[in-house]
Amino acid sequence: MSNYVVVYCHPYEKSFNHAILGRVLEALESRGHSTRLIDLYAEGFNPVYDREELRLFHTGGTHDPLVGRYLDMVRSADGIVFVTPVWWNSVPGMLKGFIDKVMKEGEGLSHTVTPTGIHGELGNIRHTYVFTTSTSPTIWLRVMAGDGIKRVFVDGTLKQLGMKGRRWVNFGGVTGSSPERRRRYLDKVSAIRFK
Repeated sequence: MSNYVVVYCHPYEKSFNHAILGRVLEALESRGHSTRLIDLYAEGFNPVYDREELRLFHTGGTHDPLVGRYLDMVRSADGIVFVTPVWWNSVPGMLKGFIDKVMKEGEGLSHTVTPTGIHGELGNIRHTYVFTTSTSPTIWLRVMAGDGIKRVFVDGTLKQLGMKGRRWVNFGGVTGSSPERRRRYLDKVSAIRFK
């Protein structure tokens, strides 16, 4: 069985994202995987990259204790799940700040810089799942909005960090969706065979 880190990025505990989080945790645990939760809003993570954090970046250092803890969790995981809304065709600033601050440069951290670009050090992550919700239909995000979640976040950033087995599932049109549609969405989460 695998050791998963679940990164949850939503400020409201009655949101549909929270319901997805619950199903993700149930599905992982029912398949015998161990889970550790990073709840960015509930834990008071500060996504702002300040001057001191930037000064420490190239040494792999940090002055934010959550950053070190989160990076240790990611470095020791076999899989990772992100649960987040899509805001303005992208991930929220909170999740972007998580990537900015936690993904430290340096050997044995999240990535190293080489003459040919960034080399991801997170090859330990063999299974990567990104669950998003959006007001817009998924087809609109893919075709009209430039497919930013898949193209930039999943197949750009996460790939560059070395994460493997990347899969994106969006639940579109969620704002005005019926209870039946939301049930079908949650059943889809439960049916995923997390490896």
